Amino acid sequence: MRSVIDILDLSTEEIDDLIKTACDIIDDPDKYAEKCKRKKLATLFFEPSTRTRLSFEAAMYELGGNVIGFSAANNSSASKGESVSDTVKTVSCYADIIAMRHPKEGAPLVASMAASVPIINAGDGGHNHPTQTLADLLTIYREKGRFDNLTIGLCGDLKFGRTVHSLINAMSRYNGIEFVLISPEELKLPDYVTNNVLKKKNIPYTETTDLLSCMSELDILYMTRVQRERFFNEQDYIRLKDSYILTPDKLETAKDDLAVMHPLPRVNEISVAVDNDKRACYFKQVLNGKYMRMALIMKLLGVE
Repeated sequence: MRSVIDILDLSTEEIDDLIKTACDIIDDPDKYAEKCKRKKLATLFFEPSTRTRLSFEAAMYELGGNVIGFSAANNSSASKGESVSDTVKTVSCYADIIAMRHPKEGAPLVASMAASVPIINAGDGGHNHPTQTLADLLTIYREKGRFDNLTIGLCGDLKFGRTVHSLINAMSRYNGIEFVLISPEELKLPDYVTNNVLKKKNIPYTETTDLLSCMSELDILYMTRVQRERFFNEQDYIRLKDSYILTPDKLETAKDDLAVMHPLPRVNEISVAVDNDKRACYFKQVLNGKYMRMALIMKLLGVE
């Protein structure tokens, strides 16, 4: 039995295999319609989510399986004080695989030690979000056809953005990657990511507060929202939330084949006027996430 808590739990070869499976699902969905028949996925979401939870549910249904679970901690026995370990031990009796989101960093890892079925981390605090990264990787692959020799701009909340941390970890394993880190001083990439990943692996990166100054060199622009729920101080949130808003005029100097990505939900950091630009890939990302979750569920359940 195997769980996926961090994107680094998967080797680059395994990611290649998942992408290959996802592309095959896209080409021939009927072939996969009963791959998980009589299997059950439990979605344990201790923190609100729209996309991730529905994506997991859609993935399991499209594989012919069933879904049980809850969408908020107050809908579960956690509201009575039950531990995460006891919750997953109980749910392991009902389900074949568990997708879990939790506001506390490390909770899915603790869960994986107690569960008797595979656990997929569907986001833990500001820490990891491996299946969003799988969605990102399939999007990059389908838009660019490669994972090497890319300049990736990461913009917005780089401090608390778990999708950013996971993507840096994933892309740091490929050759010729360069990162441009675009954020206010208060939301810079944490030192542990800078030191343990970028500096340790000698990956070139630049830090800037100015999105326009680097737009022309980017192959990928990964926008993020400034997240109210990660702030201790409402005034800090209000002051920083509109720091970076992508509009069509800001894309005038960008490459024709730039891929604009966003893990969603967006608030106002990408103008809706950008949605019609052929470089906008964020809704493709949503769909790609479903296909990669289908591939991952099959892998962890040992379904060929």
